[in-house]
Amino acid sequence: MPMLHWIASVTLLEKIKNQYIRRSFRVAPIVNKVKEKLLRWYGLVQRCQEDHLVKLAQNLSIAKCSRGRPPATWLTTIDKDLQKNHLDKT
Repeated sequence: MPMLHWIASVTLLEKIKNQYIRRSFRVAPIVNKVKEKLLRWYGLVQRCQEDHLVKLAQNLSIAKCSRGRPPATWLTTIDKDLQKNHLDKT
C-alpha cells in the first residue's frame, strides 16, 4: 500500500482511504488474488500424475485433534472457494 500512496503523491496526513486509492488505480484486492492463485495451484495439482509427490502429499491423512476447532485445511478452503464461485472439482 505504501507504493500506491507514493505513486499517487498522497501522504498519510491527507487521510485518504486505501480503498479509494486502490479503486483509482484499479488494483484488485489482495484476497481475490490469493484465492485466484490458490485455485490455479489446485488445478495444477489435479493435473499431476498419481505417483507425483505433490499428489501423494495431498492424499495424506492428518492426525485428529480432539480439542478446539478443527484446523482449516487446504482442501476445505478450496471446496469453499469452488462453491462460492459456482465451480465443480472436475
